[in-house]
Amino acid sequence: MKRSKRYKAAETKRELDKVYSLEDAVASLMAMPAVKFDETLELSCKLSVDVKQTEQAVRGSIVLPHGTGKTVRVLVFCEPEKESEAKEAGADHIGTKDVVDNILKEGWMEFDYCISTPGMMREVSKLGKVLGPRGLMPSPKTGSVTPNVAFAIKEAKRGKVDFRMDKLGCIHIGLGKLSFKKEALLENTKAFIDALLAARPAAAKGEYVKYVFLSRTMSPSVKVAI
Repeated sequence: MKRSKRYKAAETKRELDKVYSLEDAVASLMAMPAVKFDETLELSCKLSVDVKQTEQAVRGSIVLPHGTGKTVRVLVFCEPEKESEAKEAGADHIGTKDVVDNILKEGWMEFDYCISTPGMMREVSKLGKVLGPRGLMPSPKTGSVTPNVAFAIKEAKRGKVDFRMDKLGCIHIGLGKLSFKKEALLENTKAFIDALLAARPAAAKGEYVKYVFLSRTMSPSVKVAI
């Protein structure tokens, strides 16, 4: 693959075979040449779990101490009597059956986080094949299926991110913007790693996290020891 001059310059800021500490990894990435937009610090990891065993599925959520650096548009599916509560808490969109149909038939996706009351999940479950692959499907495990929609909305706005391993046992997540101070990025990264370790399935044997890489949106990655 042909690489740009900026990418090649970024490669000089890392040692290819080195395993970095978190502090050194973030410092190396922040020293790489920037692009014209505010890049995200991204973490990718491979887990040593049996992806075919449902009891070894890894899923969870974490409110990042310094948020994600992006404005989160929240869609809430709730009963009419909870609509005012959702609006006051900051919901950007409130959904009913009409919104479910709009997503299915028109491909409407103008939201970044989805919350549902338990009573609305019968309708929302129709969206599994659409929202699931995007990591947007509400789930009791992440607190996005709840009768307390106001609390869930405020958590999402504060910088809550949900994570779930894919069919290969990998997780990819954004941990803040490169415009953040180094200390803020480190705190966000450590908070996620703590949440990931806490989500270890009881059925998982031996090594749990096989490897971890950090990168900017448009940069080479560095391997990290946790």
